[in-house]
Amino acid sequence: MYLLFIGDVVGKPGMRAISSTLPRLRKIHTIDIVVANAENIADGNGVTPLMANHLFSLGIDVLTNGNHAWDKEEALEYIKSEPRLLRPHNYPNSTPGSGWCVTTTADGRKLGILNILGNLFMPPELSCPFQSADNALTMIPPDVKHVFVDIHAESASEKIAMGWYLDGRVSAVVGTHTHVPTADERILPKGTGYLTDVGMTGCYESVVGMDTDKSLHRLMHKLPGDMEVADGEAILYAVLLELNDETGCCDKIQHLRMHEADASCHYLNH
Repeated sequence: MYLLFIGDVVGKPGMRAISSTLPRLRKIHTIDIVVANAENIADGNGVTPLMANHLFSLGIDVLTNGNHAWDKEEALEYIKSEPRLLRPHNYPNSTPGSGWCVTTTADGRKLGILNILGNLFMPPELSCPFQSADNALTMIPPDVKHVFVDIHAESASEKIAMGWYLDGRVSAVVGTHTHVPTADERILPKGTGYLTDVGMTGCYESVVGMDTDKSLHRLMHKLPGDMEVADGEAILYAVLLELNDETGCCDKIQHLRMHEADASCHYLNH
């Protein structure tokens, strides 16, 4: 099974990047399932039905989430009727939506997808992410051989710890949230693919996807102000995972970058 996971999609530039690059990626690779982190799709903060549905129309199969899950009020109702949109599993049971789902390839193979929110330096502090992962894995049906985990967290150490904790129990653990790609993709000793942060999909002439001048003003003058998604050429950061259909382990992990205006695909560390 080939799984493409796209890093934090930031506003309209991120949407553009997916629209222009995903068809090309499908020609280059035999991609079975596409997952993307969507917590920044609506003006940089949160999810709206319009934006989520647009991503689904572009060929995304499942959307994961993060600490901005509820920044847009309409997400509270939308997530109740859209199982392809996840929220972190370690929210309380009373929270709308689900933190995991199972999706199926065109030829009938199943992939479990789990969304977890880290606790270190990350509001709001939720249930223990490690215990939450344990809980979710008891709920995913036993006939699901492949399980992918998006850990949305600030701390690299917490993400790395989750990778080691789940090594051999899931197919891959990939981090999101910081929007800055890391160079540590690898396969852990028991067969789990791992990457601390895939990076964002959005305008990279920016401060993590947001307008540079407005970000500098807030940081330098310590004054409140509206943040604004940066506009300009967008870059897609993603990770391509080759998952073994017999063992469920990760056979290959490729970290990639693709410019919306450039037909070439650059593989990091290759």
